Amino acid sequence: MQTRVWFRRPVIAWAAYDWANSAFTLSIVTVFLPLLLADYWNDGAASTVTTFRLGAANSTASLLVALISPLLGACADQLGRRKGLLLAFAVLGIVMTGSLFLVAEGMWPVALLCYVMATIGFAGGNSLYDSLLPGLVERQEFDHVSAYGFAAGYIGGALLLVVNIAMVSNPSFFGLESQTDAIRVAFLTVAVWWAVFSLPLFLWVEEHHDEFQARQSSIAAGLRQVWITAKQIGAQKNILLFLLAYWLYIDGVFTIIKMAVDYGLAIGLDRQDLIIAILITNFIGFPAALLFGFLGGRIGAQRGLYIAVGVYILVTVGAVFITTETGFYGLAVSIGLVQGGVQSLSRSMYAAMIPQNEASAYFGFYNMLGKFAAILGPLLMGVVALVFSSQRIAILSILVLFLAGLALLSRVQAPARQVL
Repeated sequence: MQTRVWFRRPVIAWAAYDWANSAFTLSIVTVFLPLLLADYWNDGAASTVTTFRLGAANSTASLLVALISPLLGACADQLGRRKGLLLAFAVLGIVMTGSLFLVAEGMWPVALLCYVMATIGFAGGNSLYDSLLPGLVERQEFDHVSAYGFAAGYIGGALLLVVNIAMVSNPSFFGLESQTDAIRVAFLTVAVWWAVFSLPLFLWVEEHHDEFQARQSSIAAGLRQVWITAKQIGAQKNILLFLLAYWLYIDGVFTIIKMAVDYGLAIGLDRQDLIIAILITNFIGFPAALLFGFLGGRIGAQRGLYIAVGVYILVTVGAVFITTETGFYGLAVSIGLVQGGVQSLSRSMYAAMIPQNEASAYFGFYNMLGKFAAILGPLLMGVVALVFSSQRIAILSILVLFLAGLALLSRVQAPARQVL
């Protein structure tokens, strides 16, 4: 592996966007929003109701993103304006994240509305961000550069979370009155972080306009391209099988990311222990994501995915029996080892399977299925928690998604590998 690809300015700028917006996933989605939803924004509802609300909000955001992703990607290809559309969605996510600071106590519906809009900005932007990869580097570099992006995201998100945790642990030192005020200020820090570190992508990553199809500046043209791409995918059994497999196993991954803190609180773990566990996951995830990039280059992305999804299956079963913070830390280590790998290798494997000049349209479907998947998992967990009055049974329900995804993935014929 020639690591010098990591030092090219466009590659650094591209990875910087992952560094920037991963703060939203870690600080907001995984840690602070569930904490305030269960406490400051709560109206006295039981923990199972809070779990249902969070699951429903995540599912709603995922549904909306899933519906717009194919059209968004097709329009980006038609207009040749991936970066322009990416900027619009990034601004939406940044503004809505900062707006969470203003939401008053007990106003959980307003908080969830801002959160849903911020998630749409985050996910819509990521669809376009992913589609820049095929034009950024050579095909044989996809595994390494995709992993590089996720690794940058892990360390960037974790570093800001450390600062936010310092504020929450000692609010008076920062001129704040309470831990709740510190968490609210954390929403502002995430918005600023996201905005500042997004700038290199817009300055240094070039779009290769000669790769785009003839422009037709209309939604109708985008809709026609969606239909064309859908037919192309339907006619390519291998790509279709991969997308279905990805739909299922990434559902389980996203569900664990979004519901882990809520689950930990429900089984009686302390919020500080949960935050430490999240940090463990991300700091381990940084080198582990890079390792999976090397692994994908050596044994292939598909075999690397077998390993990563297999670990998630063991983690899901193990979570049912967790009773102490030590056990939760153990799960955090396990997830950190494979979380970046399953995401980065999925992205690079798919990028190697699709036509480069239609990358946005194809990645629109890729992200659509990812978001449709994220509808099922959180909602499934929320409903099972309500029906059985048990978060332990709820987390076990996610197991079926990993098993089904792994079974379909085994039927995919991986693209020919090109080792550096």
